Order: sequence, then structure tokens, then C-alpha cells
Amino acid sequence: MNLLFIADPLHTFKTHKDTTYAMMREAARRGHRLFHTLSGDLSVRGGRVFARAAAFDFLDGAQWFRCDAPADAELNGFDAVIMRTDPPFDLQYLYATQLLTLAAQQGAKVFNSGQAMRDFNEKLAILNFAEFTAPTLVTTRAAEVREFLCEHGDIIVKPLDGMGGMGIFRLRENDPNTGSILETLMQLDSRTIMAQRYLPEIVHGDKRVLIIDGKTVPYALARIPQQGETRGNLAAGGRGVAQELSPRDREIADSLAPELKRRGILLAGLDIIGDCLTEVNVTSPTGFQEIMKQKQYDVAAEFVNALENAAQTA
Repeated sequence: MNLLFIADPLHTFKTHKDTTYAMMREAARRGHRLFHTLSGDLSVRGGRVFARAAAFDFLDGAQWFRCDAPADAELNGFDAVIMRTDPPFDLQYLYATQLLTLAAQQGAKVFNSGQAMRDFNEKLAILNFAEFTAPTLVTTRAAEVREFLCEHGDIIVKPLDGMGGMGIFRLRENDPNTGSILETLMQLDSRTIMAQRYLPEIVHGDKRVLIIDGKTVPYALARIPQQGETRGNLAAGGRGVAQELSPRDREIADSLAPELKRRGILLAGLDIIGDCLTEVNVTSPTGFQEIMKQKQYDVAAEFVNALENAAQTA
């Protein structure tokens, strides 16, 4: 098959841990031909959606890839289009998902779909599954956040468009920085944020649970914060420890999996702290390589199996 990956520039990949790299390696091992483009290199001409795409091969050594000259190609000419551009989900990202939806209407097979990525904001998506979440507030009003803080005493506040722990703050009652943090984060009541009751179980890890084509991967990646740090995100210095799912992890994942599959989400990454669902990641979920190395469970192979099946049946 000819597979197009819409992803960040290849030279920026951290190949020792990058999930997209693991996907690409497994697809190449099976003989699929790989192409790469940037989300900013999508265009529409004559009503058709094109990508400025380059075929590439793997090399040994630090320079791990070799690219052909890029050329314009219609998205529906590929056997599958895999959207793996990292957030933030800004206007440019939104435009890309809209072009992917148009491409799908023209016959392109896009995973995850543009519609799914728009519908499932990675923070707001949990509001569809309130039975699994901690107390949560979404608002543009700092006064409401202060009331929420008074009610719970210890909360987390975060923007709706971040990734890797960016912009996440922990607030406790009588914190002298509360006003400054809320002014910065909420831009004087003009930016919507999410607040959640702080979950002390974070010290045991922010667990990433992967769902592939409606099936739950049997291992989670617990991202354990550094000493003195609130965030477990690997990008924020967290330590990744692969572990078996707890009964509660399994309950949450198996409850969400059919709905995610129905929505056209081939790959999702649930974030679970303690017994509570905190995010549903559908843009570019990670964690493959850590689970593969620590548990010898081939997540990349499972993903490519699902991709091949989805591309053939879509």
C-alpha cells in the first residue's frame, strides 16, 4: 500500500521514543511505500485536496531517512492517510482537519478522521463520559475558577489546546500566585480553560491507555512525575513505566472503545489518573515504543494490522 503520513518534519523525530516513527518502521517492514507531508502542505485546487508529499526510505545511522523530491498528489490516491501532526489544535490545525474531511468525501481514507479530531477536543471529550471523571469545570470566568478552588481546595487548571503538559498549573487555596496564573492562562476572561479537582494519585503516574480500532491494549504507560513536579507528561520530564491495566483502567477503556470506533477513531490514547479519566487523545497519541520495549508487546504491529484492515474495508 501507499501510505501518507501527515506529521511534523522528519528531522525533528526523536526516533528512540517517537510513536509515529514506530508506525512507519513497521509499515516499511511489511513492504508498504511511505510518503510524508506537513499539515501546512495540504491544498485545494479545482475542488480536489492535494498534498505536497515526498516518498522516503529508511537509512542506518543518525540520518535515518532519505526523501525523494516532493510532488503534488491527490489524497484519494493513497491507500491510507495517517494524520499524526502534534497539537496545539490551533486554527491551522482546524483548517487541516477540514481539508481532510473534504478529502474523505472525495474518497480518501483518513485515520483518524478530520471530523473525529474536531469532535474530540482532547480535554473536552471527557465531558461525554462524566461517570468516569473527577469534578470538572470549563469556563472563561476566573471568578468561577476561584469558586471551584474554594470548593475543592486543590485543583489543576489547563488550556484546551495544549500538549505535553504545557500551560498546566496546580492551584491551592491561599496560593498568592492564583490571580497572576489565572490572568495569564485565561487572558483576562477571554480564553476558555478547564479546571479539575487535583488527583493525588498522580504520584503513581498519569496512565496512558491505548485503544486501537475499538480494542484496548493490555498495558498502560504510567508517566510518573519527577520529584516536586505535578505533571507526569514525558515532555515535562516524567518517567514512563509500562504496566498491566488495573480493573478500573480496563473498565474505562472498554466502555469508551465502542464509541471511539463508531466515531471513526482508529487510535486513541486515554489519560487516567487513579480511577479517573482526564483526557481522550485522538490527534497523535504516543506511548508505543515504551510499551514495546518494556513489555515486548508489539503495539506498532497491532496498529498497522488495524490500519491495513481499515484501509481495505473503508
